[in-house]
Amino acid sequence: MHKNALISVSDKNGIVEFARQIKEAGYRLLSTGGTFKALQEAGLEPVQVSDYAGSPEIMEGRVKTLHPKIHGGILGRRDDANDIKQAKEQGIEWIDIVVVNLYPFEETVASGADEATVIENIDIGGPSMLRSAAKNHQFVTVVTHPEDYELVAKELVENGETSLETRQLLAYKTFQRTSEYDRSIAFFMSKVSNQPEPLILSYEKVKSLRYGENPHQKAAFFRNPDNHDANITNATQLGGKELSFNNYVDGNSAIELVKEFERPTAVFIKHNNPCGIASSDTIEQAFKIGHQVDELSAFGCVIAVNREVTEEIVDYIKEKKMFVEIIVAPSFEAKALKRLQTRANLRLLALGEMTRDADRRDIKKVAGGILIQSADTTILTEKDLKVVTQKAPSKQEVDAMLFARKIVKHVTSNAVVFAKVDEQGNEFATGIGAGQMSRVDSVFIASHKGGDKVPGSVMASDAFFPFPDGVEGAHEAGVTSILQPGGSIRDDEVISRADELGLSMVFTGIRSFKH
Repeated sequence: MHKNALISVSDKNGIVEFARQIKEAGYRLLSTGGTFKALQEAGLEPVQVSDYAGSPEIMEGRVKTLHPKIHGGILGRRDDANDIKQAKEQGIEWIDIVVVNLYPFEETVASGADEATVIENIDIGGPSMLRSAAKNHQFVTVVTHPEDYELVAKELVENGETSLETRQLLAYKTFQRTSEYDRSIAFFMSKVSNQPEPLILSYEKVKSLRYGENPHQKAAFFRNPDNHDANITNATQLGGKELSFNNYVDGNSAIELVKEFERPTAVFIKHNNPCGIASSDTIEQAFKIGHQVDELSAFGCVIAVNREVTEEIVDYIKEKKMFVEIIVAPSFEAKALKRLQTRANLRLLALGEMTRDADRRDIKKVAGGILIQSADTTILTEKDLKVVTQKAPSKQEVDAMLFARKIVKHVTSNAVVFAKVDEQGNEFATGIGAGQMSRVDSVFIASHKGGDKVPGSVMASDAFFPFPDGVEGAHEAGVTSILQPGGSIRDDEVISRADELGLSMVFTGIRSFKH
């Protein structure tokens, strides 16, 4: 009886060399279609599956591996007397290695192909063989990821077979792949059949954490393997201690906020809310101005910048004796990185290009369930602003309001942000009020935090003002113009009070709560 390896792949990168190594380890190669042709042209003398099974491929190749001699050879238990007896009676030989990757269904959908073409790229025989081999991993080696070729080849060369530990790992990876494949098909078919989008979440454990939000809570970090934009899960750590549970939360907030901005911008996050932020012509200037928004709250902060970290920034950190938990940036200058790495407790994260996934979803957990929504990716421009007061805002005030609007949707509601644009074109927050039970309290906190920096600021609010008191508090602090979505039953009363106080006010029609 031969030792058999069945090879049928769509992705042929590296397959000829891998098949050669399998053959040199003493296995006969069984193959189909384009894979058979590639192996034959390489002089590896594969055997057509149709010849081995004694059954031709039919229906234009739709049916070729769905045969007892294939699945019996994969699923048969080598230590079961009855399986061995039936295999001999049916002329079934064991297939000890199965190398299959699937029809490119996801790629076909992404290409915009028509429905018929997409359906033809739903693999049937491939997943069946993979699942059979993975189920029988006690005896069968299953390979679906080309990056595993080297591991399997090494064990075959050294031992003539793979270890059980390796087969278990490969079986796990195979079931992961087939579940992802089925998830993609289900999502496509939901659109074809006009059914609600299925929610099939798949996250892989990255590591256990020391503890959760508090030391008595256990925690772990899981990552969605399908996400590829610049975010906390895809960052590369270049220095410092391992990230904690709260580091991941704050780091995520910092990154998502800084990605709102095209200009050089620095964000300072404390307990999941910004305590300072500025945009300028240079990242160094943005960093200094952003930190000075609220230096007291910035103690122990998480920082994100959307430009490379330079030595000038490191000089400023040293001069101010700043205590920082994390610095996140697209990259770090070599000398700046070397100096920052001397701080053993400072976590340094590199993001690379600041890409953004426009279709990302926001998931919130409740006891016994989850809530799913599209992320708040709204970007407002001047044409989205409706002036509702007698006085219109100046161009400088409009620019400041649009800057503050980008920030306020990342601040815990009820939220208000005071901001300015100075004569040099620097944009920066002057006060931030977050997470209060009433909006007037958020205005009070922003006024208290901003102090003498507030006069001449604009204010952006994440939701409407239910009463004029919030507007009155802002005016008392020195705010000159207000951006809010509108929508209160007392809008007329609020607008009238703004007119009495000599303020300008614009409505956006878009609320941006962040609970």
